[in-house]
Amino acid sequence: MQDSSYFVGLDVHRQVIAYCVKTAAGEIVQEGSVAARRVALDEWLKTVPGPWQGALEATLFSHWIYRYLRPHAAGLWMGNPARMKAICSAKKKSDKLDARTLADLLRAQLFPACYVIAEELEGLRRQMRFRRFLVRETVACKNKAAGLLMELGAEYEGRRLHSKRYFASLLKDNPVIDSELRPLLAFTREQIEALERMDGAILRWLENHPLLKARLEALTAIPGVGSVTALTWALEIAEPARFHSLKQAVSYCGFASALRESAGKQKRGPLSKQRNAHLQSTLIEAAKLAPRYHPTLKTVYEKACLQGSKNRATLTVARKLTAYLLAADRAFFAQQSHSAAA
Repeated sequence: MQDSSYFVGLDVHRQVIAYCVKTAAGEIVQEGSVAARRVALDEWLKTVPGPWQGALEATLFSHWIYRYLRPHAAGLWMGNPARMKAICSAKKKSDKLDARTLADLLRAQLFPACYVIAEELEGLRRQMRFRRFLVRETVACKNKAAGLLMELGAEYEGRRLHSKRYFASLLKDNPVIDSELRPLLAFTREQIEALERMDGAILRWLENHPLLKARLEALTAIPGVGSVTALTWALEIAEPARFHSLKQAVSYCGFASALRESAGKQKRGPLSKQRNAHLQSTLIEAAKLAPRYHPTLKTVYEKACLQGSKNRATLTVARKLTAYLLAADRAFFAQQSHSAAA
């Protein structure tokens, strides 16, 4: 963090931002609130007395505020929400006190800054996360269609239920499906097809994006890694250089157990909830299929099965797969840097 005359704490909400401006000595120069709108922020920036550094907590609303204020600040950092909860917990809590605390943490160089994805990748990551929402909705519609048929005791082939031709013949020929249920099933089928079209369109667009295409080719060269796994990794990790070791990457992906140590005794708990949930679920699904295509991962899975349950074996494969992805990603970026230097 660079030296600056003023330190600004910003407690961000959807409609309002509480702020506190302090000097290096801790004296409050300004505090108050400003509407969370670009025009209001422009007016507020005119009132800041001099060069300033800012700190705000990472929330749903923080990224656009960070992007908007960053060019006007000597330094601006976004705080890790998990660590902010532990630091900012207090008996008395208000927006004003939170803004003061953020300014003090920044002033004392104790602010727990987190990684902020590059702007050109942020929109692509938003599309990939929206694609995950589409998949969840598709599965929900398929389950609902099957549930409606089960309510009436209609017989159907589970493996073929959601194929277009079989579903159409089922609606036409099954005598158990009455006139009240038929439009519901038809509507559910329409929703499934629309969601699947959107899903395919997003995947095709991301796979051919110039910022991702070469990187995806390097990642999918790993046997067992498909386009969805590669896209999720590339857009959630963003830059492999942010991880100094494999352990950090494994922890970020959610494959490390919680650790409690006291009086020289260590106790391992279940998998930590502090993880990237999007990346964790995708890599777990990939780890279930990867042993079919990767001989080394197949050996790892079989050996782990002999030592414990299949779930633990899948977790072991997921950790190994994380190591392969990180190594391939680092090699790709190193090659890009070498080509740029040449």
